[in-house]
Amino acid sequence: MKQGLSQRNPARSSSKRWLLRRFGEDKSGASALEFALVAGPLLLLLLAILQVGFVFLATFALESATERAARLIRTGQAQSLTASQFKTEVCKQVTAPLTCSGLEFDVRKYNSFAGAGSGLTQPLDGSGNMKNNFGFDPGKASDVMVVRAFYPLDIGAYLPTEFSLSNMAGNKRVLVATAAFRNEPF
Repeated sequence: MKQGLSQRNPARSSSKRWLLRRFGEDKSGASALEFALVAGPLLLLLLAILQVGFVFLATFALESATERAARLIRTGQAQSLTASQFKTEVCKQVTAPLTCSGLEFDVRKYNSFAGAGSGLTQPLDGSGNMKNNFGFDPGKASDVMVVRAFYPLDIGAYLPTEFSLSNMAGNKRVLVATAAFRNEPF
């Protein structure tokens, strides 16, 4: 006949019961107080780690969408599209946690790579809201291009200001991905 776990090793079973009984009978409250002191910072740290991981995941998804958008422009496939058609094409391949509704693109051509950074503007206004003055100029063959993608990510957890990753109004963080390249001679 099979023996139960407690019958197989009586010393181990009795030591577990002794620990449980000791914890249950302890009325001093020291353990509960220590746990209460450690629980708050531990929970805050856990939420911060989850928030950073979520932001990294969304950033990688935005970078992937930007690379696909840049490829459409670089190969000459986007030159006949309007800005909304271009966004629709890119949105066909957008992955979670991004949605197409929040995705914005700024596509500009420049005379050289050295001058490409001079005309780039901040995506947020002074109040922390997304600007809407983004352009769409896919250029022509051999033009120097800069494609920037913006996404207002709702980061969810409301952490204290000194720990929060939000940089926008409404507990959101603007994610930015950029690709600079020269169009192929299509």
